Amino acid sequence: MLTDIKLVCFYGPESTGKSTMAKRMAEIYNTEFVPEVAREIITSNSFTVDDITRIGHAQIDRIKTKRKTANKILFCDTDLITTQIYSRHYLKIVPKILFELEKQVHYDRYFLFDIDVPWVDDGLRDLGEQRLAMMNVFKGELEERKISFIPVKGNWNEREAIVKREIDSVLS
Repeated sequence: MLTDIKLVCFYGPESTGKSTMAKRMAEIYNTEFVPEVAREIITSNSFTVDDITRIGHAQIDRIKTKRKTANKILFCDTDLITTQIYSRHYLKIVPKILFELEKQVHYDRYFLFDIDVPWVDDGLRDLGEQRLAMMNVFKGELEERKISFIPVKGNWNEREAIVKREIDSVLS
């Protein structure tokens, strides 16, 4: 049953290992993951309100689709709060629809990925100089919504251990 599928959000600033962790956890737990759909829609940080709205709808649609084939748990490599943060950062506006879309998905666990790993330029990421400020924005958005989160810090092995320990407790 779809409601039995636990939703996990890997959340935080760019270049902190969320995408890699989502794929890895899906492999370990023999399930699905939802990538950051924005990367399929835009190829630069020059985008429009229409683009950001399409991204929001596509992210929610992908979660709903992948939830149907997930095995007990679905790992999500972003959420609508993230889409709102980047909309505010790049466009100086957040379309109201992004707040409505945010309400359509409830995550069972949030993992906030820290910036204590090297920033990697992949051609789309451009906020390396603003990592601490962005980390504070991401954390602040969770706190404002009173969403609890598990901090993810350290090297790759330490991060994976933190996530696995929590996921094992969610599934038991």
